Amino acid sequence: MTPAKKRILTGDRPTGRMHLGHYVGTMANRVRLQDDYECFFLVADLHMLTTRTELERLRLTNQNIRDVVLDNLSVGIDPERSVYFLQSLVPAISEMALIFGMLTTVPRLQRVPTLKEVMQDLEIEQPSFGLLGYPVLQAADILCVRANLVPVGKDQASHLEVTREIARRFNTMYGEVLPEPDTLIGDVPTLVGTDGQAKMSKSLDNAIYLTDDSKTVEQKVRGMYTDPNRIRADIPGRVEGNPVFIYHDAFNPNVEEVNDLKERYRQGKVGDVEVKRKLAAAINAFLDPIRERRARYEHNPRIVEEILSAGSARARQEAGDTLDRMKEAMGLKFI
Repeated sequence: MTPAKKRILTGDRPTGRMHLGHYVGTMANRVRLQDDYECFFLVADLHMLTTRTELERLRLTNQNIRDVVLDNLSVGIDPERSVYFLQSLVPAISEMALIFGMLTTVPRLQRVPTLKEVMQDLEIEQPSFGLLGYPVLQAADILCVRANLVPVGKDQASHLEVTREIARRFNTMYGEVLPEPDTLIGDVPTLVGTDGQAKMSKSLDNAIYLTDDSKTVEQKVRGMYTDPNRIRADIPGRVEGNPVFIYHDAFNPNVEEVNDLKERYRQGKVGDVEVKRKLAAAINAFLDPIRERRARYEHNPRIVEEILSAGSARARQEAGDTLDRMKEAMGLKFI
């Protein structure tokens, strides 16, 4: 008898289009692993509310959900091999989050580094109950399908440790019910923004999106931050930490070309114009099949609804089973 595949869960908040940072951080791993694992992919619409409650932004949610799913399909996620579901269509997740909240202290959540970064970036002086409890709800997302592995960006790794602690605490108190999932971080843990900031971000407007057309990519690459001390092409430049070369390493498969550009850049024998022109060509070559795949999916206007409906039904079944196991272990299952 063939052993059951281990499970993966990861997901995205529907706050807008996906960009190259999302791809290297987690999406590439999703595509690579979907043959070897039973994959569950989540559209985390409830998580979106932790930082977005304004009505004018909430009205964009339906389109954002569509974009998130189409972006994932376009990079190679196969809905025939994976389960794609909407968080709000799986009520057991919210009940599990409530139970997990009883096992988690406020000081522990306040120590999560990402919370401090979000509060600083969004200028939030006091977090809402929901924002503080973000890692607890995330633990319910992951554990509702009893996932064994979670591909995430580097910034989410601290959240996963909270998930592992919650699973360990539950199992210690009530018996072995929940797995302690492992974390898988992408090959390029954090992709710098086009402006040289530490992280590519929608809110900072320093991103190249998977849906950007070739002209937009060329324009954004031309404006990319490079070595600020290099004011002429004949001045030796710095390659290490230079965003243009970080992107070359991530998206240009022509290693010989990249190494030649680096060598000439260090010697002051190539200008930024040539380096950026070749980078734009490499990124567009990378994005071309993604654009083509997205266009094929967009021919079916109901594809996203069909995928999420079927996937959410499967997730409800799995999450209901997990919640039943938890309640039975806790002595809370009455009927």
